[in-house]
Amino acid sequence: MTTTTEPSASGRPATAARRDPATQRPMPGMWRAGLARSSVELKAFFRNKQSLIFTLLFPVLLLLVFGSIFSGTVKGTGTDVKQVFMAGIIAAGVMSTAFSGLAISIAIERDTGTVRRLGITPMPKSAYFIGKLIRVIVTAVLETVLLVGIAVLLFGLPLPSTATRWATLGWDLGLGTIACSLIAVAYSALIPNSRSAAAIVTPVFMVLQFISGVFFPFNQLPSWMQGVAALFPVKWMAQGFRSVFLPDSFAVVEPAGSWELGRIALVLALWALGGAVLSALTFRWRGPRVN
Repeated sequence: MTTTTEPSASGRPATAARRDPATQRPMPGMWRAGLARSSVELKAFFRNKQSLIFTLLFPVLLLLVFGSIFSGTVKGTGTDVKQVFMAGIIAAGVMSTAFSGLAISIAIERDTGTVRRLGITPMPKSAYFIGKLIRVIVTAVLETVLLVGIAVLLFGLPLPSTATRWATLGWDLGLGTIACSLIAVAYSALIPNSRSAAAIVTPVFMVLQFISGVFFPFNQLPSWMQGVAALFPVKWMAQGFRSVFLPDSFAVVEPAGSWELGRIALVLALWALGGAVLSALTFRWRGPRVN
């Protein structure tokens, strides 16, 4: 079979005209492509019932269940233990969205070849990560609004009483989300395939919750456990959220006897920096089963 090409108005074959660089639209830049990618990410996330339940609604269910069980006050403070738990579950919600959900979704996309196909398109590779980060930030904010709203309406958690506390809520949430997201990108390199993703991610998520003062007041944990938890960002995020929602008198039972806001910001920033470096060194665009 032979193929003919019709001459274009310029007298050149039509196929050649389509390939003329002068007729091609310029590729979008990194941020424009990243915003377009984030739109796709958000639509895919909210249309996936499993993502909604496991990532977004699981912390909400924990809040409802444990909020209905806990009672009493933390010894030496007079603070309701229920409010201590609710400040901690916000940190768990951020970790669920930014770490667990993101690491599992990247593993699935890598295993199915989606990451590989996106990597060989003309789209700037950085747009893939920008899209993921924007999706995580949007869902983390939504998760926090859900948790705080339920805690305030059903369990009497007081809203932040000063502008400073609102500001602390903002930077603790922002730094924690970015740090957990970058750690998730790096951690996804340890997941060999989509079938094992939940099994490799969920235990880490659950253990860090228990040792970081989410379910129990942090000062009631064994000292060695407190030392281990201090190496990871969830403990510091939870401490930051406690400074937002609990009275200043509660700070006496924190390990340093104060909220340590400067140290919280430093630790989360270091985790974000470390996560970025590890992600750059370990991220793979192709899974072992993708040609």
